[in-house]
Amino acid sequence: MSEQQINQVLQQMRSLAASAGVDAQPAVSREIQPGQPNFRAMLRESLDKVSETQKSSNSLATRFELGDPDVDLPQVMVAKQKASVAFEATTQIRNRLVSAYQDIMNMQV
Repeated sequence: MSEQQINQVLQQMRSLAASAGVDAQPAVSREIQPGQPNFRAMLRESLDKVSETQKSSNSLATRFELGDPDVDLPQVMVAKQKASVAFEATTQIRNRLVSAYQDIMNMQV
């Protein structure tokens, strides 16, 4: 794709955004308004939830190993599986974000 074609596509996108009443300024220059989703905060919250799931799983496993009568093996196994699935999903999301970042960085302007 040539530079001229890229500029034409960008111009079309800007004109469509203007006709839709959307601010066509780059997202980087905008400040986060109250009530708008904040990617960094959402990512941090998600990572904290995964971490908490893993800590809870490890705590249950330790309690089971120490002979706590309130904790049974199926409960421990389910908690471990939930932690494993959450971690795997987080890893996949990270891989996709890195891949998208690399695709953007490799684009020719």
